[in-house]
Amino acid sequence: MDGSMVPEQLFHALSDGTRLRALALLHAEGELCVCELTHALELAQPKVSRHLALLRDTGVVSDRRSARWVYYRLAPELPAWARAAIGAAAQGTAAQLLEDRERLATMPGRPEVGRCA
Repeated sequence: MDGSMVPEQLFHALSDGTRLRALALLHAEGELCVCELTHALELAQPKVSRHLALLRDTGVVSDRRSARWVYYRLAPELPAWARAAIGAAAQGTAAQLLEDRERLATMPGRPEVGRCA
């Protein structure tokens, strides 16, 4: 992403509840493994991965692989206005975000330093 993201791309990404929840978690937590997002969102891995792929393809998130695990974070190249919009959207979903973060905190075998269990 070269900073050329247009608002329509970001707001399309934010228009889906699953993607909004995932982005709110990434905004709050920094970087999460697919397994963590799956646990926190209480959704099947294929569904979470499909939404993350759309977010990656539009330049909203970036990923990195570590062995067989894939970790996601907000794209470093994301324009400041887009980060601000994601932060504001996360604040707007505070109650849901709190529930998702609490669920994430209780995940058994949660990854440590880049490793899913």
